[in-house]
Amino acid sequence: MIGDWHGDAGPGTGVRDCGVAFLELVTIIVDDYDEAIAFFVGVLDFELVEDSPSTTNDGRAKRWVVVRPAGAHTGILLAKADGPRQEAAVGKQMAGRVGFFLRVEDFEASWRRMVAAGVEFATEPRDEAYGRIAVFVDVAGNRWDLLGPRGG
Repeated sequence: MIGDWHGDAGPGTGVRDCGVAFLELVTIIVDDYDEAIAFFVGVLDFELVEDSPSTTNDGRAKRWVVVRPAGAHTGILLAKADGPRQEAAVGKQMAGRVGFFLRVEDFEASWRRMVAAGVEFATEPRDEAYGRIAVFVDVAGNRWDLLGPRGG
């Protein structure tokens, strides 16, 4: 096992001696920064944490764009595809599987708002043991679970 629990840290605290406290970012490869921002901020109601000029490893211009659900620690780095290999990966990062999970407090309101905004849903809402669920597709083509409390 990497590191042992110690001091005030312990199971359930999220603190181990290896220093890892939380997952900060995950990357979604997108075709266009502005379209992706419009989807995540305008449709999913995420906050735009950062949109700064940056450069690639070889000095070309790019942007550092981070979005996240309001109040969340983990954000999504929206990375514009750079070259044929990355362009081919847009929407296929999880090989067609659901790879992202968005938990909401009010499933019905979120689902209705997303449908009204034109979000493509791959499944109808249904109840499972872990809550209400419907699979949707993001602006890049990745599949997500919209998850809410178990329906009544």
